[in-house]
Amino acid sequence: MSSLPALLLVLGVITTGLYAGFLLTFLTAVMPGIAALPDERFAAAMRRFNEKVPGPVFLVLFLGVIAFPAAAVAGADDGTDRALAVAALVCAVGSHLVTIAGNIPLNKALAESEGGDDGAAREAFESRWNTLHRVRTALSLAAFALLAVAAG
Repeated sequence: MSSLPALLLVLGVITTGLYAGFLLTFLTAVMPGIAALPDERFAAAMRRFNEKVPGPVFLVLFLGVIAFPAAAVAGADDGTDRALAVAALVCAVGSHLVTIAGNIPLNKALAESEGGDDGAAREAFESRWNTLHRVRTALSLAAFALLAVAAG
């Protein structure tokens, strides 16, 4: 790869690694940590997380996970590095699709349930959200690994 695609690939590795790490932290620490909370506290905690997460730093990572690898692929020569970056990009897009089509609608439904039955809201939210979160975390970790190998 020439220097600009190589730089873009490194930026892709960094953003994807940070994003995958964020998702993995939520999977292995945050969700297990709040799982034992009573319904009203669990629902309140998730509502607050969902208000805070889409801030500027998160959005830079969320967009960078797609933009940097896509730009690197566009400027790269054919070869193994390019193929790995394309595979990583497919995983990253898949993760984002899970987020957009699955997790975000669940977050919105939970937010809209505020003031209602937190037990019912949690029942409709927690298991489905965690399943989708596991899928997007796995896809993001795969994207990170593929980009790291491509950049190596």
